Amino acid sequence: MTEFLNEYGYLVKPLATGTLVSVACSVLGCFIILRRMAFLADAIAHSMLAGVIAGYLIVKLVVGGEAETGAMLLGAIIAGVITVGMVGFVTKFSRLKEDTAIGIMYTGIFAVGSFIISLDVFGQFIHIDIYHYIIGSIVSANAAKLWLSAIVAAIVLSVVILFYRPLQLTSFDPVMAASIGIPVLAVDYMLTTCTSLVVVCGVQIAGVILVVAMIITPAASAYLLSDRLDRMILLSALLGAVGFWIGFFAAGAVGASAGASVVVTMTLIFLLCLVFAPRYGLVADWIRKRNTVPQEIMEDVLGAVLRKKGKPMAVSEIFGFVENPNVKIRKAIHSLSRQGMLELDDDQVSLTEDGEFHAKRLIRAHRLWETYLDKTKTPKTEIHGKAHVLEHISDPATVEYLDDKLGHPLTDPHGSDIPSDLSKRDGPVLASLLRKGHRAKIVRIMKLAKEFGLSEGDVVTTAARRNEGETWVIVSSDGTELELTHDEADAIIVELVTDLD
Repeated sequence: MTEFLNEYGYLVKPLATGTLVSVACSVLGCFIILRRMAFLADAIAHSMLAGVIAGYLIVKLVVGGEAETGAMLLGAIIAGVITVGMVGFVTKFSRLKEDTAIGIMYTGIFAVGSFIISLDVFGQFIHIDIYHYIIGSIVSANAAKLWLSAIVAAIVLSVVILFYRPLQLTSFDPVMAASIGIPVLAVDYMLTTCTSLVVVCGVQIAGVILVVAMIITPAASAYLLSDRLDRMILLSALLGAVGFWIGFFAAGAVGASAGASVVVTMTLIFLLCLVFAPRYGLVADWIRKRNTVPQEIMEDVLGAVLRKKGKPMAVSEIFGFVENPNVKIRKAIHSLSRQGMLELDDDQVSLTEDGEFHAKRLIRAHRLWETYLDKTKTPKTEIHGKAHVLEHISDPATVEYLDDKLGHPLTDPHGSDIPSDLSKRDGPVLASLLRKGHRAKIVRIMKLAKEFGLSEGDVVTTAARRNEGETWVIVSSDGTELELTHDEADAIIVELVTDLD
């Protein structure tokens, strides 16, 4: 051990410093990602130059000594808070969005630092290694930097542990957090201060340009691997430390910049997570899409089986009606069978009651779309093909709206009946939805229909429509026929009944 320390002891401080900083950056990065503050972290990193220079000059010119790390750290924190405050001010009191305000403020404050350091009157007092400030220099970490990193890591991790609940709530739902008494603005500034701290420490590893990657990249990798914030934080810390160690030794092996090597390693880890993450990786997504049967194919299968009018249909026969690869059609059949819409017996397929309902609803949507296309003067030769595409927009609200706007047509342009949608409806419906032979009890009568002498509780029967389907005919219990317009039928609310009791 003594020989090892004699040979490699100079690596202890850089490794310890880098590990502490990487863990602190990675943990804080989880909240920055959830709050979509990545650009703001970059702004803080760049504005830090002005704060460091301000701290350096104050100590040099006011106190008369050389700047200490603590003074420059305090200046960097103040610069970060000022940047966030200015961004909030511009966003609140102008038409500009937050991203524009960030772009203006962080470049402006960064330019202030560059301007001061370039002036001869101040330049002679400032001795900051700009090169290492930009690319980082973890190898030169000394005891002071190690202590600084340890203190910052302790502060950041303590804040996360002690204020985990407020940080979690304000990250996911700031409105709810405010409603239960959490001071959202104070939490935001606390997070901003912690971000300034880890940025200052991270600059010594990766430099001002790459420090944001140390904060964001491990957290982004953990975000792809976990759905829970507590696990995401632990994974992010682990990935941050692993990325630092691998990148640090890889830089030594090839003679590259340690900061750049660390960020490259973290980026490679992210790319591996992006591709191979169990739930949210590209491979998992490809497998999920490959195994998922499109809803359109399943609906086409139901429509094909409905053609048999209750009789079983051979799977091979379905292939002739559905324009898709046979493998996908078989998957659709098995999926529908698992959902209880199809019965599969020795390569023969038949509809269940639930499957027949969904198939008729699809036919209803298809024929309503054909009617709509016909009314919009679509060429006759194109109506069926376009309706075959539109029929899959068959959610109840859309189809009901379309049906109402078309005046509840009874047949499509080809003369085929449009199925009713009342068989599985519970509760009151508009009288305009009734078809010939339906019997219903009146629940409510609106002002428009009160003049017809109907009363709530009356049981009425629907007769065949007249005037090319534009006039509804309702027969009261005493045999009186009432002719209603579409709007008048909509003004009568009824419930379907099966008998007259």
